[in-house]
Amino acid sequence: MKINLFNIEHKIILITGGCGILGGSIAKYLLENNATVILLHYKEAPLLETVNTFKKTSNKVVGYVCNVVEEKSLQKVASEIMDTYGKIDVLINAAGGNKPGATVGPDQSVFDVDVEQFKQVIDLNLFGSIIPSLVFGKEMAKNKKGTIINMSSMAADRAITRIMGYSASKAAIDNFTKWMSVELARKFGDGMRVNAVAPGFFIGNQNRALLTNKDRSYTDRGNTIIKHTPMNRFGEADELNGAIHYLCSEASKFVTGIVIPVDGGFSAFSGI
Repeated sequence: MKINLFNIEHKIILITGGCGILGGSIAKYLLENNATVILLHYKEAPLLETVNTFKKTSNKVVGYVCNVVEEKSLQKVASEIMDTYGKIDVLINAAGGNKPGATVGPDQSVFDVDVEQFKQVIDLNLFGSIIPSLVFGKEMAKNKKGTIINMSSMAADRAITRIMGYSASKAAIDNFTKWMSVELARKFGDGMRVNAVAPGFFIGNQNRALLTNKDRSYTDRGNTIIKHTPMNRFGEADELNGAIHYLCSEASKFVTGIVIPVDGGFSAFSGI
C-alpha cells in the first residue's frame, strides 16, 4: 500500500488571521487539499464573508468569532471545537500586524516611537500567538498529538530599518517557537511539534503603500528589498503554502523547533 505522507484530508486545522491575504491563501489551499479548516477572527462580518467565499472551494470550513489576545474568548471556542470535532491537529498562528506609532518614520529617530502603540504591536504579534498556543495546545496535549505553526519574519534576526515594534515581536516569536517545541516534546511526547515559517517580503494591504507607488512601480524601500533578494522579486501569497503543508503533514513528524525561511534567498544574501 502506497503511503502519502502529505495527506492532510483528516486534519482539523485552526487558523488565526485567516481573513488576511497570507492567512486566507493558506486557508484556501488547505481546503483544496481536503483538510477541515476553522477560521478564527475577532470581527464577525469579515469572518462570515470569508467563510462563505471559501465554501465555494470546500464545505469543510467554519468560522468562530474570538480574540487572539483574550484567553477566556479562546477557551470558549476551544471547548466548542472539541465538543464538535474531538481533536485539534494543527494551529496556525497567522494573526499579526503593525502600528504607525511603532515604526520609525524617515524623518524620525527611535526616540519618537509611541510606546503605547509599540506595546499594542507586541501584544498582537507575540501574545496573539502565545495565548492561542497555550489554549489550543493544552487540548492537543490531552491527546499527545498536535502541531503549532507560528509566523516569524525576516525582521526577526536582523535590524530591518523602521519596523522596530514588529521586529521585536517577531524575534520573540522565534525564541517562543524553539522554547515551546522543547517543552511540549519533553513533557508530552514526540507527537507534539512547534515550528515557524518566516516569510520574506510579500506585498499585502498593510505594506502596499510602503513598497509600491500608485503606478505600481517600487518605492525606494521596495527597490532596496529587491536588490537584497536574489530571486529579484517579491513573494506571491501562495508561495507559503508548500512550507505550511509540509509542517502540517506527517512528512515533518520528526521536525520541531525550526523556522523555515520562504524569502527568495533574502536571508542567505550578504548584500555584497
